Amino acid sequence: MLARIIHTLAPQVDALAINANGDPDRFRRFGLPFLADTVPGLPGPLAGILAGLIWAQDKHARWLVTTAGDTPFLPGDLIARLSGDVDSRTVAVAACEGRTHPVCALWPVSLMNDLDGYLRSGGSRRVVDYIARHSSSAIDFPPQRLPGGNVDPFFNVNTPDDLAEARRLLQNATS
Repeated sequence: MLARIIHTLAPQVDALAINANGDPDRFRRFGLPFLADTVPGLPGPLAGILAGLIWAQDKHARWLVTTAGDTPFLPGDLIARLSGDVDSRTVAVAACEGRTHPVCALWPVSLMNDLDGYLRSGGSRRVVDYIARHSSSAIDFPPQRLPGGNVDPFFNVNTPDDLAEARRLLQNATS
């Protein structure tokens, strides 16, 4: 699944990295920088976003795009659509049919210090709560049409049933 995400995102960005906790060797085969969380206590996706913002700032980037590692149907125009009409202080959040997917977003690197302070002060660990503190814009994407049916391009594989459904959709798309 991660290889599929990398394959979709690589042509859309200047650089990719992987954020996770635990043993980085399990990702070595992808040949990408590994970004561990910088905030202790496993505070969730916001800590991963912060690690990405720090990495992006070190690369002198103005923006960071984040996605979950369990979203195999990302659109090939994700970054172009997210970056369309946003200003340098707005978080652009992916949405499909009115449902937002806050982990899949375009983040201004200028939020790095604010997010660091927010996490260290014990703010909510929910991505939507952090985004609500800032200017944001939901960018709507249509469902992807696959031979096995339409699918939300930000469909998360969270359960064995989700994995079976993703495999069914992917099998039909490649056969």
